[in-house]
Amino acid sequence: MSVRTIAVDETEPLIPRADPRNPLVWLRRGEGIVGLGEVLRIESSGAERIDDAAAAWRALAEEADVDDRVGLPGTGLVAFGAFAFADDSAAPSALIVPELVLGRRDGRAWVTRISLATGDIDEADVSGDEASATLVLPEPAPRRRVPRVAFSPGSVTPTRYERSVAEAVRRIDAGDLQKVVLARQLVGELHEDDGLRATINRLGEDYPDTWVFAVDGLIGASPETLVRVDHGQVSSRVLAGTIARGAGEASDRERATTLLASAKDLDEHALAVASAVNRLEPHTARLDASPEPFTLQLPNLWHLATDLKGTLGDGSSSLDLVRAMHPTAAVAGTPRKIALRVIDELEGFDRGRYAGPVGWVDGDGDGEWAIALRCAQVDPDGTVTAYAGCGIVHDSVPADELAETVMKFRPIVEAFGG
Repeated sequence: MSVRTIAVDETEPLIPRADPRNPLVWLRRGEGIVGLGEVLRIESSGAERIDDAAAAWRALAEEADVDDRVGLPGTGLVAFGAFAFADDSAAPSALIVPELVLGRRDGRAWVTRISLATGDIDEADVSGDEASATLVLPEPAPRRRVPRVAFSPGSVTPTRYERSVAEAVRRIDAGDLQKVVLARQLVGELHEDDGLRATINRLGEDYPDTWVFAVDGLIGASPETLVRVDHGQVSSRVLAGTIARGAGEASDRERATTLLASAKDLDEHALAVASAVNRLEPHTARLDASPEPFTLQLPNLWHLATDLKGTLGDGSSSLDLVRAMHPTAAVAGTPRKIALRVIDELEGFDRGRYAGPVGWVDGDGDGEWAIALRCAQVDPDGTVTAYAGCGIVHDSVPADELAETVMKFRPIVEAFGG
């Protein structure tokens, strides 16, 4: 592959320049990357899907001819990726290399063109000035209305979800496991062909502090950083423990204080942090965690959060760490193997890419990956499947957990006009 990145004066706005039918988007606070077109795709499946994708990506990156004149995270050779949650999922995992990447970070903007070498006179033989002239910035599309999707329960009805939670609590109380995350679906139909850009834009406006993503039909706004790798530095953000926002300022502060004092939520959070540390620590020379959980404020809820930061000690790429950490206790449970079996028994549906890793990787293996939460999968036939789940522990109340899923569905339901 031939890769050319040049600085440009401006790329804003990014989302309106995305492909409306096959958007590739990775943004937070309005900064990040948008991809257009598709040079190649790496698909994988099964238990080794992340390892297989990482090996294929390393081989491609080693052969790439890269001219990166900006040198920021997201420049040069990049692929957008989304991986299935479960080893036996029918959903394919994919790394997608776009033809054109538009980016913005730290007040700087760039455009990258990626092409396959032809073996004749190709991009590798074009001078810098000539290559720059081929990087034409697409014009932003006019703003369109958000499409309206009417969602209804999927295979797991609210009543069935409450029964599953009750059964999970019974197994936890019996000592089978400590925690399990159970999810349910909402299903709708998208009729407008050009609606995805408007949906993504609404997520970006309403939830600017989340990772807003669109990869191969998976669209969402995740607050949880699975792993970020940048020149040997690694970070992760663990979220577990949730409460709704208050109606006013005083009520809102009281809700945050209640969450910080909740033994149930603190126990759930501690399990998630321990899982992340145990998976990440073997790959680091140093790993530090927030001394105490802190409350993360989102427009519709509060989360308990812990940040992990450190220095890599074994040269792992971001995909290597994705493989080591997925699935975390925050989206699976503890112990992990037992929790996954319980999920398979009690949920009764294929999660697809929900709660799987989503993000991007560059030619050096650096990248940013989130857990695909607050999201929906848009299939080619227009079916939209939204997902939300809750961590179930010994004192979980089925009706309360159902109410929490309603709260977690809100970002994606409202983004589709609900």
